[in-house]
This record gives sequence, structure tokens and C-alpha cells, in this order.
Amino acid sequence: MKQSAISALVGAIDQQTMLEQVQAWCAINTGTANLDGLARQAEALFEAFSALPGKVELVDPAPVSAINTAGEEVSIQHGKHMVLRVRPQANRRVLLTGHMDTVFPVDHPFQQQRWLDDHTLNGPGVADMKGGLCVILHALLAFERSAGADSLGYDVLVNSDEETGSLASAALIAQLASGKLAALTYEPSALPDGTLAHARGGSGNYSVTVTGKSAHAGRNPQDGRNAIVAAADLAVRLKALSHADLSVNPAKIDGGSANNVVPDHAVLRFNIRPKSTEAAEAFESQFRDLLRKVETEHDVSLHTHGGITRPPKPVDARAQRLFDLVKSCGAELGQDIAWQSSGGVCDGNNIAACGVPVVDTMGVRGGAIHSGDEFLIVPSLSERAALSALVLHRLASGELN
Repeated sequence: MKQSAISALVGAIDQQTMLEQVQAWCAINTGTANLDGLARQAEALFEAFSALPGKVELVDPAPVSAINTAGEEVSIQHGKHMVLRVRPQANRRVLLTGHMDTVFPVDHPFQQQRWLDDHTLNGPGVADMKGGLCVILHALLAFERSAGADSLGYDVLVNSDEETGSLASAALIAQLASGKLAALTYEPSALPDGTLAHARGGSGNYSVTVTGKSAHAGRNPQDGRNAIVAAADLAVRLKALSHADLSVNPAKIDGGSANNVVPDHAVLRFNIRPKSTEAAEAFESQFRDLLRKVETEHDVSLHTHGGITRPPKPVDARAQRLFDLVKSCGAELGQDIAWQSSGGVCDGNNIAACGVPVVDTMGVRGGAIHSGDEFLIVPSLSERAALSALVLHRLASGELN
């Protein structure tokens, strides 16, 4: 593409406007459980994305449940998701996704923004991913000004629960991914230099409720069935299943009673990180075997909740073509785009599981996410918006058919 054409495509992207928008959005606390804050953010996004053609709507979250410390299944509330649909009848359509929630609850001490230097802003969600949401918006605004925009349709999804696994939006992600040519997700870059995340492992969260039998620890302990001991035994056995392609992390045991009572209740919580679909499937089989053994050996009953919510994301030939396209666009803009595999997970895992090629770190350059040191490299706002606008232009031209 000629430099004059590139300049015409991306020349109107205004970094100061983007920065002011990011700062305004980051001033809204959107911890995943802060429903009031998420509602304010959703309305702000609704207004901002209404500048694009198509229909914007706020979609109710799907029902989600969790196991509390008493072993009871309880409902978890989430905020609404924002969806924009543009040119739904187009032959070529893509999906762009981001999330409005952060890991910082309303009572977290990290609520303010500050400048670390002239080009680096510290603040909650500046990189993960209020900055990324701004990149989506301004990339699309630039793309819509281009002559070939009518050749490409797209959906935009901004969910409210990515930081807790997207359980309330997983079905919506799958629905919107269906039939798409490609997808772009706006997590921050894997490294501050702009390196993309390539292949990803998967993730699953589990809760196992253990029901034993209480008894006096001194008079008749033999009549009891110790739920804490059974949970601890299961945790040790689960950890032993770890290998090069699977990490198992027993994280917490809730339960117990007074020191003189054999405890009849416990809840074990753990996470797994399979690097391949084969490792995930093998774990499920081994897990079922362990449950039977622990139930038999400790004479307790076990109830499981949860599972793998982020399937492993390998990079196949189609996905690699999308990575190569992004790299080529970066080169045209003077951006050196590289990639590396990542142990983290995101909505890109869900999209890839639908058979759609995805690059899921198209957001800003920054770092230290999920901590009070989170930062945004401000020039990357316009850099990444230009990159996405050019990628969309080339997708509209049929380069990934």
C-alpha cells in the first residue's frame, strides 16, 4: 500500500483525543463485581461506539453460579455486555473483542492515575484494557473513513466479566465468533515493546465439595470421616498430575471446625493450565479416577463444580496467516511486530476454540497489569489504532479469504 494511502487511512487518528477518553474511562471503577461502575462504563461505551454505523446494544449476562465456603451453589451477578453490529449482511465479517472489567474492586487502594514520565501513564485499567477499548473505537473510526469499508462487516463485543473467566459471556462470544473470517482481541501486548501473544495454554477452575461425618476428636474419632484430610489428600494427588504440558495448582481449602471435632465439610479449589487439548482431555479422565479413589479410601462424598473455561489456543496455519498479515501491516507503519507463546489466557482462547483465527494482543503497549504498577505507554494508543485500521483495510480487500 502506498504511503500516501496509509497516511490517508490513519492520518486522522488523534492521540490526545484517545488519551482523554482513556483517562475518563479509567476514572470509572469497573471491578468485575462493581455492577454500578460497570453500568456507568457500559453507558459510556454505548455513547462512544454509537459514532460508528450499525446497531449498539447492551446485552444481559448469562446466569453464572459458584460454590461458596459452605459448599452451596450460589448465583454470581455480572454487568451487561456491549455489542455493536455493523454490516451484518457483508460477505466478509470479522469480530473485535475487549472487556470493560478490571481486577481492582471498588475498595481497592489503586484508583488514581499518575504520570510516571512524559509518555507513561500509571492507573487502573489503563492497559488492561481501557486503552485497548479506545484502540478498537478509533481504529474503526479510521477504517470507516476509508473507501473500502463497505466490503467488510464486523461485530464488536465488550464484555463485563473477562477477568473472572467470561462465564457470563462465553455463549455470546461463541455466537458472535460463528462464521467470522478472523478476530482481533485487544488485550495489551505481551511485552512493553509490542510483542504479541502467540499460542496460549488453557485454563480451568474447579471446586470440589467434600462431605464427611463429624465426631468427637477425643471420644470417638474413629466414627468420623475427616473432610479436611480427604480434601488435603486430593490436593496432593492433583498436584502430582502436573507435567510438562499440564500445571495443576491446588489453591485453597475452606472448611473445618473446632479442634475437638472431626470436620465433616471442606471445599477444595484448584486451577489447571493445560498446554494442549490432549493434556486437557487426559486430565479430565485422571481427575475422575482420583475422585473415585478418594471417595472410597476416605469414605466421603465429593461434588465437583467448574471445569475448563479457556481451551488451549494453538496457532494453526490459518491463524498464522493472520499473524503474518498483522506483521506485514506493522512493517508498512514502521512497527516491528514479533510474537511469543504465553501461559496466560483470555477471550482469544474461546474464539480460537470456535475455529476462528485470532490475534488477541492487539491492544496498547504497557505492562505490570493486575497490579498497582500497571502502566500505559501513551504513544501506543495511536500506533495500535493505526495498526488495526490497516489490518481491517487489508481484510476488507480480501487478503485472508
